[in-house]
Amino acid sequence: MGNVHAADTHDQRMRTRRVSEHLVLDTAGQVATLTLDRPAKHNAISYDMWSSLPGVLDAVRNDDEIRVLVLQGGKHFSAGADISEFPTLRNDGAGAARYNEAVHRGELALAGLGKPTIAAISGFCIGGGCQIALACDIRIAESGARFGITPAKLGIVYTLTSSKRLTDAVGPAWAKQILFGAEIVDASTALRIGLVNEVHEPEALQVRVKDLAETIASRAQVSVRAAKTIITRVTDGDNQEDDSLLALYDEAVHSTEYAEGITAFREKRSPRF
Repeated sequence: MGNVHAADTHDQRMRTRRVSEHLVLDTAGQVATLTLDRPAKHNAISYDMWSSLPGVLDAVRNDDEIRVLVLQGGKHFSAGADISEFPTLRNDGAGAARYNEAVHRGELALAGLGKPTIAAISGFCIGGGCQIALACDIRIAESGARFGITPAKLGIVYTLTSSKRLTDAVGPAWAKQILFGAEIVDASTALRIGLVNEVHEPEALQVRVKDLAETIASRAQVSVRAAKTIITRVTDGDNQEDDSLLALYDEAVHSTEYAEGITAFREKRSPRF
């Protein structure tokens, strides 16, 4: 997604924090960008990076100024988990269980973030990289991006949670082909099967992701948050109205955003949320 330290076009003040050795969090206005920053390893995700994600995402969740999170790499989104760690960190059943728990917690923290998330995907998006991308709400890729989920090359079983996210995105037939064959999929195929939402030329990726993130941030957040909650429930197979959903509807009706939206419509102007 280009230079994470570039100036914002709206002259918003950029705040940059290195939140762990290989994770950088930039905030500009209402959009935060979390960058996987391990270029020497094509952003291979280490155990420490997986373990750091829940704390980083808690900080994003608790920052009321942040409305949207973008997740990106650099030249490569991520080449996957750092397999060089496996002989020491996954050398027995107990070690594998600890490692898997760290991955699971990191993935759940991203998927469960109550704010919209966008993966900006360039280069390799393989294994754990694809796992993280699928935990985001929206995936925007450059035309040269390459995707794959490769546990079948390692004798590892892909977890139920991650398999469900893949199946929700591409359907069972393509999920089986991706996991059975562990083949690399190009960006045009990823778009066709629903693995990504959009594909753009490399020079246009940053512009499109920034525009989309700022558009979502400008909408009524009571609507955006509720939509994320409801869609998650639908994909989890929960299609029943209950008191928690009724509370979401009621919150919207009594919100200042609803009042502003109606007023703006009557005054024929853009709402200011």
